[in-house]
Amino acid sequence: MNDKLKDKHLDDLCDAILTLKTREECYSLFEDLCTIAEIKSLAQRFQVAILLAKGHTYTEIFDETGVSTATISRVKRCLDYGADGYKTVLSRMDLKSGDEENGNKEGKEQK
Repeated sequence: MNDKLKDKHLDDLCDAILTLKTREECYSLFEDLCTIAEIKSLAQRFQVAILLAKGHTYTEIFDETGVSTATISRVKRCLDYGADGYKTVLSRMDLKSGDEENGNKEGKEQK
């Protein structure tokens, strides 16, 4: 992790996120913590990471999400050279196979 980010406040936030058990609890915390625009931006970046990991082109991602190529490039750079946060989560969610539509596996309960 980037040493410039790491401090007690961020540790507290990470610890708080790790206590969440349901999607509804996540929605509640993020709604209290962030603006709607911030939440949408985070979700949009994560969707870009999913699509990039599945091998979609920038054009396909732009067409599907409307995200700027600058944002797509930023996410791609994180996937290639970042702290592996996206890779860890995508691997654990099993979203790299390309079999899922919009990042959701049919028939698999979301946790």
